[in-house]
Amino acid sequence: MSLSVLNAISPIDGRYRNKVKELAGFFSEEALIKYRVLVEIEYFIALCELPLPQLKHIDAELLEDLRGIYTNFSGSDAMVIKDIEKITNHDVKAVEYFLKKKFDTLGLSDFKEFIHFGLTSQDINNTAIPLSLRAALDAVYIPEFKNLLGKLKELAEEWSKVSMLARTHGQPASPTRLGKEIEVFIVRMEEQFNLLNSIPHAAKFGGATGNFNAHDVAYPKIDWKAFGTAFVNDKLGLKHSFPTTQIEHYDHIAALFDALKRINTIIVDLDRDIWTYVSMDYFKQKIKKGEVGSSAMPHKVNPIDFENSEGNLGIANAIFEHLSAKLPVSRLQRDLTDSTVLRNIGVPFAHTLIGFKSTLQGLNKLLLNEAKFAEDLENNWAVVAEAIQTILRREGYPNPYEALKGLTRTNEKINQKSISNFIDTLEVSKKIKDELKLITPQNYTGI
Repeated sequence: MSLSVLNAISPIDGRYRNKVKELAGFFSEEALIKYRVLVEIEYFIALCELPLPQLKHIDAELLEDLRGIYTNFSGSDAMVIKDIEKITNHDVKAVEYFLKKKFDTLGLSDFKEFIHFGLTSQDINNTAIPLSLRAALDAVYIPEFKNLLGKLKELAEEWSKVSMLARTHGQPASPTRLGKEIEVFIVRMEEQFNLLNSIPHAAKFGGATGNFNAHDVAYPKIDWKAFGTAFVNDKLGLKHSFPTTQIEHYDHIAALFDALKRINTIIVDLDRDIWTYVSMDYFKQKIKKGEVGSSAMPHKVNPIDFENSEGNLGIANAIFEHLSAKLPVSRLQRDLTDSTVLRNIGVPFAHTLIGFKSTLQGLNKLLLNEAKFAEDLENNWAVVAEAIQTILRREGYPNPYEALKGLTRTNEKINQKSISNFIDTLEVSKKIKDELKLITPQNYTGI
């Protein structure tokens, strides 16, 4: 049975495949194999450029031919490696054997023992994975993040002058502006995005236990630490972690996952606020012909995009949480638990991507119900009490808070007339009374 959207076990490879398929180029098994091939080839080329005595006469054109192996890497190449793995039962060793056959084809048979020279499999995995992760962030995550951020900025500007009743603890509070409330999420997202970008993509590269033992015993006069740092930093564009055990310590990647989790949490917060505004009738939603909101209630237009986003971002965060908590912990010089866990890093990225797209889709459906905003403000004149008592404090009026509390903390409805009548009873000048009567729920929105 071939894999399809109907028989895939995971919804990210089934129901939602069309929303996340671009991630396959970075987090699939084929992608991991390709990045391993890249690292192995670039490492061999770096040994030639060092140069090791046995490799110094290799023609530069042949080195470019080697790069063609990974730049032109195909699905059929990946299948060849997987077939080799069936025999070796070791994924990185299968890459090495694949490359040895390629060396034979290119006339480099005399040099093929320098493929994977002195390395352990984790030197390859712990560089291939951050390379693919960084590429996925640049090619997929950041554009989707900026799409969502751009939409929020557009709405913040569009709604900048829309006064609205704020609610703290779910109760009417000092009025605000809708655009400002959206701006809160924009700034939060931007600040966490800046922190995300400050986290280095680190990689381990140092042999079986991180000490370049095999390299040093073969060529003791070469500064292998300097070589490893130059290779990781300059050739691969990552940050060389040193010292390490057999594996990368994963502290930076854990920080990265925590940063991604915080951004998701902010968007969940946004989803819930917009969902609540929809339930309060602050927003209507654009209706798409043919869509059904409920199997039983034909009138319903549900805020499903924000619900879908919240659910997917929740799953993403649960996995990011496990990744950031588990990966930095390894028994002694290494255990294998990181290997299977790292194969899953595409999963929270996929759920994050679905979440971003769902929130964006929901925002694009929103229709502002200005009448409801105005109605809520008009029905809550009590919220100007804060403004009145603050001006009275300014004027040295005795016990202004208590005076306003007596007026507003009742079950009777407060309106413009009752507020105006109360102002008339105050023992202040006509100028102050006129100032107080200018304050309305619509204009008491701060800066």
